[in-house]
Amino acid sequence: MFHKILVALDRTDGSAIEVLKTALDLAKATGAQLRLMNVLLPLDAGYPDPIYLAGDGFYGSISTDVFRQHLADWRQTQKHNEDWLQALVNQATADGIGADYEQRYGDPSRTLCESASNWQADLVVIGRRGRRGLSEFLLGSVSNYVMHHAPCSVLTVQGSPETPAPVPTEVAADAATDRPVNADSPEVMA
Repeated sequence: MFHKILVALDRTDGSAIEVLKTALDLAKATGAQLRLMNVLLPLDAGYPDPIYLAGDGFYGSISTDVFRQHLADWRQTQKHNEDWLQALVNQATADGIGADYEQRYGDPSRTLCESASNWQADLVVIGRRGRRGLSEFLLGSVSNYVMHHAPCSVLTVQGSPETPAPVPTEVAADAATDRPVNADSPEVMA
């Protein structure tokens, strides 16, 4: 039935682990390969502020120090996300499921659809925050766009808008030097 499942994951979304669990169950049942995907959008919450917001003076010139700090913050964000994705791939592999990951940059809606097409996915599994009405109109809905534009079937998993995605234990241990994480915290996935 399914041979390739693209799993759209967002570290800032509380449904990320439910999305992964759903995809793992489907992959086990069908023998499908998983591709875990995260799309970085610099304007999202949790990512470094864009450098143009740190302008100095009327013309918005950017000091070298501000630019270097922005690059360092951005690289750290990229590394944390890649470590998180690799930990999830390791979890899938330990469960006997073939998996890899892809991290891209841009508009999540279009990038997910493009990746599903290029990889020839049979299914996209994606979280849904439950935005409706004005909130969905103003903030958009990645899952809604993907449902209407993906070249394959789409399975949405309902999530909570306020809950951040748990961090796998091995990522929390690696990130301890950058940001201490309490192992008993609800943020850490056992």
